[in-house]
Amino acid sequence: MNSKTYWTGLLMAFIILFATQVESSAQAQFKALVFSKTKGFRHQSIPDGVVALKKLARDHQFSIYATEDADIFTDEKLKEYDVIILMSTTGTIFNEDQKAAFQRFVQSGKGVVGIHSATDTEYEWPWYTKLIGAQFMNHPYIQSVRLNVVDRKHPATYHLPEKWLWTDELYAFKNFNENVRVLITADETSYDTNFSWKPTEGMGDFHPMAWTHEYDGGRIFYTALGHTDWSFLNENFLQHIYGGIWYAAKGFPIED
Repeated sequence: MNSKTYWTGLLMAFIILFATQVESSAQAQFKALVFSKTKGFRHQSIPDGVVALKKLARDHQFSIYATEDADIFTDEKLKEYDVIILMSTTGTIFNEDQKAAFQRFVQSGKGVVGIHSATDTEYEWPWYTKLIGAQFMNHPYIQSVRLNVVDRKHPATYHLPEKWLWTDELYAFKNFNENVRVLITADETSYDTNFSWKPTEGMGDFHPMAWTHEYDGGRIFYTALGHTDWSFLNENFLQHIYGGIWYAAKGFPIED
């Protein structure tokens, strides 16, 4: 191969690559920002979750960008996105300017998805607690639970059975926002709420595990599931997450 042929071939490869990227971007039905910053406990499953979300983006034709840099929370940068996915964030992760930009993002009609420890985040920010729907209180050791899918009229639950046997770190909550639409509850008679390193308590007969609502102009979906690495290999769980992302990003009417 002579030099001219080599450089012509290389140029054509770059042109094809660029065209493919442009085509993929042009066809993306929405853009998602995955944010996984932690200032408290850091879940081992975060990398698996990010990879799973990227696969969902590939399979369902949406654009995705993952970061742990809170500097992306400005009006200028967030306006590119339709939905923010909080992948097991923990602790106090935003400064005041970033909080303000996040609020304006939601108020502009955009979406937010919280996965697992998104409720273990920003305890001192009342707006965020109302947005995400609750605050983490405690959990026993990982075990199986009978989940009741109480609302199957949402994209996050269309595909699920009414009774779903699942194994996870089972969060109980405080400061629960009673205005949310609960999709899934945990049956506390099916697991040991006190199977733990210290005495814990559950939430009783009404123990929400996934919910959705509209808040301050935006659309919110949260699931408490997703502590383990292997959660993100489960098709039912991935479809559960995607249904929540699609709803939060697109805002199409949901059946009542």
